Amino acid sequence: MASIRKLGIPASRLWRTNQQIRGLASHASNPSTSKGPTAIVFMNMGGPSTTDEVGGFLSRLFADPDLIPLGRLQSYIGPLISRRRTPKIQKQYAEIGGGSPIRKWSEHQASEMCKILDTISPDTAPHKPYVAFRYANPLTEETYNKLLADGFGDGKGGRAVAFTQYPQYSCSTTGSSLNELWKWRNRLDKGDANSKGAIAWSVIDRWPVHPGLVEAFAANIEKTLAEYPQDRRDKVVLLFSAHSLPMSVVNRGDPYPAEVAATVYAVMQRLKFKNPYRLVWQSQVGPSAWLGAQTSDTVANYVKKGQKELVLIPIAFTSDHIETLYELDQEIIGETGLDTVKRVESLNGSPIFIQALADIVKEHLAKNISCSPQMMLRCPGCVSERCLESKKFFGEQQASL
Repeated sequence: MASIRKLGIPASRLWRTNQQIRGLASHASNPSTSKGPTAIVFMNMGGPSTTDEVGGFLSRLFADPDLIPLGRLQSYIGPLISRRRTPKIQKQYAEIGGGSPIRKWSEHQASEMCKILDTISPDTAPHKPYVAFRYANPLTEETYNKLLADGFGDGKGGRAVAFTQYPQYSCSTTGSSLNELWKWRNRLDKGDANSKGAIAWSVIDRWPVHPGLVEAFAANIEKTLAEYPQDRRDKVVLLFSAHSLPMSVVNRGDPYPAEVAATVYAVMQRLKFKNPYRLVWQSQVGPSAWLGAQTSDTVANYVKKGQKELVLIPIAFTSDHIETLYELDQEIIGETGLDTVKRVESLNGSPIFIQALADIVKEHLAKNISCSPQMMLRCPGCVSERCLESKKFFGEQQASL
């Protein structure tokens, strides 16, 4: 590999070529009859596609105790916060084009990934792409009804993979989405969970250090660093920014901080630790204690200290949305007024990233497991019966695969 790199062939191209060769070899050696169709359901938080959808989005978000725990008064405080914040957030979405692009990118990524999967995993083809958002359209309920309408479940059986688009697991994100999926499965899909007529579900619950994910991030970082003068390039500070969590969730034992840190370290290994770096946290909401240091404070403090060459990397996001386009680009970077403070492009339509998604699903289907052992382990401080029953359901799906 090192000798090939000396010829000037980018590592990202080598990785992508290797994946394509593997896919062709798999296709040639697996002419067996397909077990498909296989539904691949992308799960994410989602975002309002128009400003008119902001109110409903915020209402659902603040009503979710898995994401923002507000205690016994959640049903009262949640709607109050969402109503007060709606006008402000509508203005922010208006400034990034009138809505979040996360649905567009999620549907694009899912569709392109399934095209690759049909080639590299023919025994589970055809692969059908779906998107299920937790707080915005298409909501999980809508997507589940679409699955039923398309011939999955409801007495017809079929195979589906719930694929989290949060690479690092948190009970507040992936956990909440899985709880919602489990809820609608119980309400909409007829028959016993392990009957042949119900959808046979499996879960890709985390993938923080997958080589393709790491390569996609590294390639985009290298592209941004190339914009700096060569004699200053290695002095640029890399700030990996991830969505923060309330400390009450962190102290409960949530694995998210450790898994985000694992992604950061893997990316820096790929970059050979050429640059100084830090992991920082953004998007704190409310007065309670959240995981820090905050991205906004970190950028301001470094600039004050004379470190004006900074690159922000959204390390826990797989596409652009308000946290990148408004919070990072306008509120944080725009506030500095410096062209030496930049943001790395989000993964969005990256061919390296989409190939990685296909590779992850192919490997998951080949293993034929319902979920990872790590997913079945509850947080040390977890007292949620909903979480307990959801994990139990997905664990017991092994009998249906």
